[in-house]
Amino acid sequence: MHPALCGALERGEVRRGDAFAVAPAPTLASGFPVLDAELPGGGWPRGALTELLVEDEGIGELGLLRPALAALTTAGRSVLLLAPPHAPHAPAWAAAGLDLAGLRLVFPRGSRDALWAGVEALRCGGVAATLLWLDDRFRAGLPANSLRRLQLAAGEGGGAAFCLRPAAFAAQASPAPLRLRLQAAGRQLRVQLLKRRGPPARQDILLDIPRLARHFPGMAHALAGTALPAAGERRERRRVAA
Repeated sequence: MHPALCGALERGEVRRGDAFAVAPAPTLASGFPVLDAELPGGGWPRGALTELLVEDEGIGELGLLRPALAALTTAGRSVLLLAPPHAPHAPAWAAAGLDLAGLRLVFPRGSRDALWAGVEALRCGGVAATLLWLDDRFRAGLPANSLRRLQLAAGEGGGAAFCLRPAAFAAQASPAPLRLRLQAAGRQLRVQLLKRRGPPARQDILLDIPRLARHFPGMAHALAGTALPAAGERRERRRVAA
């Protein structure tokens, strides 16, 4: 092979069509070896947007992320939940192995606030992972380049970035380098790799994932009292709610 071509293939943004791209940063293990084997770098990417396209709420999408989030919070890292559709049920998250002291919550009032908070959180190097829900509540009012802005922000901050959206958006183009469609398959979760920096996936993945308890709005105070944001984060939250 020509030396110039060999040098080009060593660059992270260039890859062979039959091989995974080189991850720009160490990946985050998903906790599911069969899934990690299909992800470039062997885990969830850091510094890039992962889009989870969910067929129906509560089918195991949070259980899919649980091992990675538990590993981060127990290591003293911060995880941000942005615009979750329900107030998280603190006992369920604690029983799933997450350290509640590492969780931060932001409930924006509208789509513009959600996008602003998402970009700022992803730019922050102190946030190890951000989960952002862009569902039917924000279907209208989001700029067309919203996902592009989130992808660029993730590259600046270097943390793991997960955008959860309805599966109806699966047919739309997206700048996210990793896109997974999630479907219920009996007691299992079917994971379809729609897009990755590597060759097309040959088949879907079936995972046995315990589903977290349903999130109850009445338990919001339990989590808020356990994982209060730091002073600077409280100021940001007030700005989002303004």
